Amino acid sequence: MLYPNKIEKTGYKTVNYSNRGMNLENLINETNEYYVEKDIALIYKKPTPIGISEAVYTEHGRIIKNGYFKAPSTLDYNGIYKGKYIEFEAKETQKKTSFPLANFHEHQLKYMKKVINHGGICFVIIKMNNQIFLIKGEDLIKFIDENTRKSIPYEYLKEKGFVIKESYNPALDYLKIVDEVYLERM
Repeated sequence: MLYPNKIEKTGYKTVNYSNRGMNLENLINETNEYYVEKDIALIYKKPTPIGISEAVYTEHGRIIKNGYFKAPSTLDYNGIYKGKYIEFEAKETQKKTSFPLANFHEHQLKYMKKVINHGGICFVIIKMNNQIFLIKGEDLIKFIDENTRKSIPYEYLKEKGFVIKESYNPALDYLKIVDEVYLERM
């Protein structure tokens, strides 16, 4: 670009507006750190089980050149809260009218059923249309079992889901909803 006096300016960065706000996973991780720090709950992101088949060593340490998934992962997060086992998945979509069920793998749905059958608390946190919903695992499974749809309508999320408001500390207090939905009924 030429400015007055024929001064040329170069090296401008292209502004990327994606990820301006925190994504869902970052909000949950920050919230979980708060829960641990305040001794409210112990909930952690589960690592994906990866095997290393080839690595090289450099002056900066070991670099993985080739790897594989050892086993299908289950759900994103697990832990304990008020003596109850918790397991949940976090998902985001840019779609406006429905949430694609293809975002869930069959082994994840089977695992959710097992957690529920063993008395654990299991749910999904979904971010859609700048809103964050907690959907009970039981409701998700029932929806899938009773419908032939390939997506969950946004209206269903608004009807069956519990809105989680973003705040300062914790960033996404989903345990407030767990208290209301699961623990106050026990």
